[in-house]
This record gives sequence, structure tokens and C-alpha cells, in this order.
Amino acid sequence: MKSFKVLALAASIALTASAIGVTGPARAQDKVIKVASQSPLSGGQSVLGTAISNGTRLGVEQLSAALEGKGYKVEYVGFDDQATPDVGVANAQNIINDSSIYGVIGHLNSGVAIPSSEVYVKADLVMISPANTNVNVTDRGLPNVNRICGRDDKQGAAGASYAATELKVKSVYVLHDKTAYGEGVATAFRDAAQAAGLEVLGFDGTEEKNDFASIITPIVAQSPELIYFGGIYDQAALFFKQARDAGFTGQFLGPDGMDSSDLLRIGGDAVKGMHYTTTAGPASVFPDAAKFVEDYKARFSINPEPYAVESYASTQILLAAIERVVDSGAELTRKAVSEEVRKTADFKTIAGTYTLDANGDPTEATYYVLEVTAATPEEWSSNTLVSSSKAASPLAAMGSMEATPEATPAN
Repeated sequence: MKSFKVLALAASIALTASAIGVTGPARAQDKVIKVASQSPLSGGQSVLGTAISNGTRLGVEQLSAALEGKGYKVEYVGFDDQATPDVGVANAQNIINDSSIYGVIGHLNSGVAIPSSEVYVKADLVMISPANTNVNVTDRGLPNVNRICGRDDKQGAAGASYAATELKVKSVYVLHDKTAYGEGVATAFRDAAQAAGLEVLGFDGTEEKNDFASIITPIVAQSPELIYFGGIYDQAALFFKQARDAGFTGQFLGPDGMDSSDLLRIGGDAVKGMHYTTTAGPASVFPDAAKFVEDYKARFSINPEPYAVESYASTQILLAAIERVVDSGAELTRKAVSEEVRKTADFKTIAGTYTLDANGDPTEATYYVLEVTAATPEEWSSNTLVSSSKAASPLAAMGSMEATPEATPAN
């Protein structure tokens, strides 16, 4: 009976110690840190969405050793937002409900990222985007929303400059897909094109996915030298193909939504020789990305598509921020991680070195122009880089690090 009382007392002491946090080193093994991604893993835009997911997953698998050495188990969890705002928001709610998730890498579509981030901010959950370029992603001044890619106000201007100075066209018809991303970058391109002296013959939006005849006929009748399509490859490639079949002989140009092997898979000969701007640097421009490409192919048995490298880099930033919180001895909370991510400065990744401004933009971003020279979709990464330029974020250009929504007005 006395032995039983002693055992009972020992159990009671152990439970009390656990309740007040006196756990000892072994207890740390039960700690779990999850990194989530959100991107389209199904549907017509899944090629780029899968690249974001895979890049994040590979980052978690390869970069977790330091945290695991400190007693944490680090896991990857992927969510399919289907390139749909409602799905992204529903996923975001599920994400914040899992207290072991400390950060989100995503999204692909700005129209999904913006409403989803409104959910993340309620739980102080940090988001690092490798691909969302709409100005409103960061111009809202949310403390938890960051990106390492450039912005559409600068990307649109880069495209317009290339059209005027290198393609030397005089007239352009601008089309967009009516999404936050597509209309935003098309508007930026249109405004910059007009400022450069190009004649903008039309500016229209369409949600059509299959039969563009009613749109193409009046465009062809005006004989623009260039058609600019602000949107995503799955819709644009079919449009380009039908425009060629309808007799359009001018040039095509688009933003980073074109940067996918499926553009060539769907558009075929119609898109060969066209140009596109992108904020996703070709892996060839990053010396530290060579091993990533090799590891990616070995892990997933496919070539990395655009934004895979940037997703890995985003994961580098997130995990490093978590490590800094842990090493500081402070309590590991979502808010602490979010604040630490925003402090990122001169941080080297496989996609370059990043400093984030107070709005969550990289203080400087690179904008690339590529020509479709790949013979097959499998050779997409061999497309020719014809131009690149750098631009400071609005806050950096102003010499200000104060975050306010008014500091960078939405376009």
C-alpha cells in the first residue's frame, strides 16, 4: 500500500511538472513545426502550382536539420487552392486552425493570395510569396505578408519598355483575364506603353477559356503590331493559337503568367518566338541553383518549373526566421516568427540575396525578358534570356522604411 502511495505521488509530481512546463530535454521531441504551401495542384494552372509546392517541400526536407537538432520535428503540408479565391480562403481557415503551422509559402494567383492573407493576418501567421506580383499583395501594409518576387507596376513597365525599344512596335492591343493579377499587370503595361509613345488600340478583359473568335476578329481587323495578354498560360496559349489561325501576323507579349512549359504544350508553333516578362529568374542565372535543379529532378522526376527556385528560397527565409526565434530563447509563436521574417536583411538564398522593406517587398527585384526558343515543353528552361533590369521597391525608392498602406498606392 505504501509503494502504491509513493508511485501515485510520483505520478502526481510528474503531471504537475508537465503542466507548468518543467518538461526536460526529452519533451522537446514532441514539438512539431509545420510549413504549409498553398497553390493550385489541380486544374489548368497546376504546372506552376506544383512547382511552388515541390520547391517548398524540398526546402523543408533539406533545410530542417538545424531545428531538428534542437528537438523539433519539421513537417511540410500542402494545400490545393485550385486557383480559386473561395477555396484558398477555406484552406486558409484550416491552416490557421492548425497551431503547429508557423508559416505559409504561396500563392500562385494574386487574386487568391489577397483574400487568403486576410485570414492569415487574424492569426499572426506569416506568408511569404514566391510568385504573387499584384501591387495590392503588399500595398495593404499587412505585417505578416511578404514576397520575394517583383511587382506588376514594375513588370508591366519592363514589358512596355522592351516592346518600344527592342521589339520596336508602334501599336498594341492589350487583353487581360479580369483577375486581380491579369488586369493589374495589363493596366501597368498599358499606362507605360502609352507613356512610351505606343498607340494602344484597345484594352479589354475576357473570362473566355475556349473560343476566342468574337474577340480575335475585331483585334485582327485593327492590325496591331503587338498583342499583350495579361493572364495565365492555360488561357493565353489557346488565345495565341487561335489568333494565329485567324491570320494575326504580329508579335505576342505577356507577363510571368506565360512562364510555363504548358504555354508551349498548348500553343505549339503559335507561341514560338514570342516574348514574356517574368520575375522568376531562370535557374541558369543563379549559381547556387544548379544543385537545386539536380536535387529537384531526383526527388520529383520532373524538371523544375518557374517559381520552384523562389519557393525553395522562401522556405529558406522562413526556416531561418524560425531558427532565430528559437535561438533567442523567446517563446516560439506565430507572431514572433512573422516579426522575424519581416526583419530579413542581406539574407542569401539560392535565388539571390534578399532584404525586405517594411511593407514586405524585396527592396530590389529583377525583371527578366525571355524569348520562347525551346523546341519542346521539356526544354522550357532553355528559353533565351534577352534582357533584365532591376527596380527598387516603392518604399526603398522613397528612402523610407515606414510601412503604411498609403505609402504605395494601389494601381
